[in-house]
Amino acid sequence: MIGPRISEARRSTELDADSRAALWLVAGLTLLRVIALFRTPLELYPDEAQYWLWSRSLAFGYYSKPPMIAWAIWASTALGGDSEPWVRLPAVLFQAGATLCAFWIGRRLYGPKVGLAGAALYALAPAIQLSATVVATDAPLLFFLGVALGVYVALQEAEGRSRWLLAAGLGAALGLAFLSKYAAVYALIGVGLHLALSPSARRVWTAGRAGLAAGGLALVLAPNLAWNAAHGFATLQHTAADAHWAGRQLFNLKELGRFLGEQFAVFGPIPFAVLVGGGAILTWRRRLEAADVLLLCFTAPPILIVAVQAFVSRANANWSGASYLPGAILVAAWLLRWRARRTLISALVIQGLVVAAFIALVLQPKLADSLGQSNSLKRARGWDQTAEIVVRRARAEAPAGLSAIAVNNRFLYYGLAYYGRDYFREPLAAPLKIWIRGTGAGNQAEASAPLTPADGQRVLLVAIEGWFDTEMARDFASTSGKELDDVFLGRGRERNLETFVGSGFRPQPRDPKTGYPTPEWSPAVGAFGKAAGASSEPSPTQP
Repeated sequence: MIGPRISEARRSTELDADSRAALWLVAGLTLLRVIALFRTPLELYPDEAQYWLWSRSLAFGYYSKPPMIAWAIWASTALGGDSEPWVRLPAVLFQAGATLCAFWIGRRLYGPKVGLAGAALYALAPAIQLSATVVATDAPLLFFLGVALGVYVALQEAEGRSRWLLAAGLGAALGLAFLSKYAAVYALIGVGLHLALSPSARRVWTAGRAGLAAGGLALVLAPNLAWNAAHGFATLQHTAADAHWAGRQLFNLKELGRFLGEQFAVFGPIPFAVLVGGGAILTWRRRLEAADVLLLCFTAPPILIVAVQAFVSRANANWSGASYLPGAILVAAWLLRWRARRTLISALVIQGLVVAAFIALVLQPKLADSLGQSNSLKRARGWDQTAEIVVRRARAEAPAGLSAIAVNNRFLYYGLAYYGRDYFREPLAAPLKIWIRGTGAGNQAEASAPLTPADGQRVLLVAIEGWFDTEMARDFASTSGKELDDVFLGRGRERNLETFVGSGFRPQPRDPKTGYPTPEWSPAVGAFGKAAGASSEPSPTQP
């Protein structure tokens, strides 16, 4: 038995009360988050717009991520339309489901009070507030990891035929987690580690049950693997490249310190301190219960592996997100076991205040401006206005004919794709393309919509933040009509936009080492490509 047995009468009484409290917690937070989604003036972050664009063409995989997030957005927008709240709605629902999983797992392992406290610590964690508001791959990952962990816990106590059903369900849940984000591999590491440490866990499995679980995982994951095989394993390569293990200075104590410091911020200062300190003390004193060992097997690997990643290269704070749900249950169990109710209450109060502040900023972004935090919201502002500027210029150039609209930045590409969607749905609209600076595609936009000579007769070129506009111009026989626009993004922040028209797209040779255009143009010449027969019109980027 993993957790303590309690009497059926006590279980029934406490289950009802704590289950109601957990349901009220989930319902209240979900309602608050939905209201925030439908009332916030913040626009889609470019990655959110990217996932929306993926959802317009359903597939079993995409360049940088598995398909679950696109499928979820397709379902929510099919129900309510393409507006921002409906694009983001899956994030709220996935996190509501993950919180219920945390309650069920905590109740099953330790009892209903731990289940309720664990669910509250998880639901109020700062990282979960962001994950429940911004649609991304973390929310479905955490939900399906919660389902998989719940099935694994149930499997430890199951008997007879139910073990076979749970083994198949475990494989399927892990497959769905992998379809959300490949960080689901931490769950496989957790299962393997627990089997290595727990003889009772090993006794649950037979060769047949293990084969059934592996078959369920393979069956669910097979379409994505087939898609990857047909596309040069693009998603797997992107995931591996994102780690940047090679080509960086080793032993980065600063990066390691930054990552660990961020864990106090994203998981909560008190919960993360309890998780690290409690885990070390209980392990050293050999006072871990069987349920503690199980949850530690799923909590520790993401933190430790990503910490090593930070030490030898770099790591983002959310890369250890697979630890949040089991970690919250562990913290709740230890604080209640130690009768540290004041510490638990303090943690919940602090994280509740963070929730209130976060919701306030979502509803009133001007509060961030007044606090000098405009920079934190700049990528969720100004895209509608940016699209209006580009569409207005495109319509002005339409009588002379436009073969494409080409941008130099993937954020700009996805921002225009979403906020200019009404224009791009018009039958005569110029197609949206992306100019590739290097030798090949580096993201989904460049892989699916690269600017080619066939599209390059007369192109409206758009450069964000002044990035690479000179290099863009070098790839055209002539350029003209440069215009500058600024988009206000908050106090002291603006987006600089440059638009100009390029004719005769002819990509210049790229340096084989850097992948960037070779330096064939010199400012002393006074024009782009004159030796190659380009127009004598001065470059719009020339001083």
